[in-house]
Amino acid sequence: MTEILNLYDTITLDEMRGIRLMNRIDTKFVTTVPVLRRLLMLAKEDYFVQETQGLRISPYYTLYFDTEDCQMYNRHEAGHLSRQKVRVRSYLNAGLNFLEVKTKNNHGRTKKKRVTAEGFNPEASTAFDVKAQVYENFLHQYLGYDPEGLLQQVENRFDRITLVNKAKTERLTIDTNLRFHNIATGNYRFMNDVVVIELKRDGLQPSPILPLLTQLRIHPHGFSKYCIGSALTNDSLRRNRIKPRLRSIEKIMKK
Repeated sequence: MTEILNLYDTITLDEMRGIRLMNRIDTKFVTTVPVLRRLLMLAKEDYFVQETQGLRISPYYTLYFDTEDCQMYNRHEAGHLSRQKVRVRSYLNAGLNFLEVKTKNNHGRTKKKRVTAEGFNPEASTAFDVKAQVYENFLHQYLGYDPEGLLQQVENRFDRITLVNKAKTERLTIDTNLRFHNIATGNYRFMNDVVVIELKRDGLQPSPILPLLTQLRIHPHGFSKYCIGSALTNDSLRRNRIKPRLRSIEKIMKK
């Protein structure tokens, strides 16, 4: 993958901060690593790749929290449009860690609020206390659940490529090498060659990637890392509505 990304022009994180997508549409796609290589070759003239500390592929770590009976997972699995997630996201290259609350409303809009996760160590995640007083005001302000009832549920790791089109009207995040560990059950699941692409674009502007996705038969596909990772590693969770999605992911993994 690196040899293909070396063909791209680069964009810095500071330059990325100037890109604001005011009328944003978010769409996820799922494919495999061999197809991703073809996509990257086709897109290289139309996109920048984000480079951070000399790297064009960046490792990420995420720790998800939920209630003991997984109320946040259950709302998502039941198809409720308004829902929340709580996580610690670590940008391992930069050494940055944030406690985040993601809130999706019934119009499909997602808002993310975050605060620095003081002293968080991704290699010793069990030491992180989401109920600590330093986070109390933040969680009470943005979270619709009692912080006292939060437990660590699932952690995951992945490698991310970030592309920006030359017109700077859209971003693509491309996640590979996904690995899940369910803290509640102790189960692990590795996603083999599965690739998750998220397109974030200005809905008023044409997208150079959409014709390429169609050409390669890469179709829109919902993929919540928390929900998919939970369902694959905890057999006690309900999964009636998510079963078709799990089956399609299993098919992709066997390609």
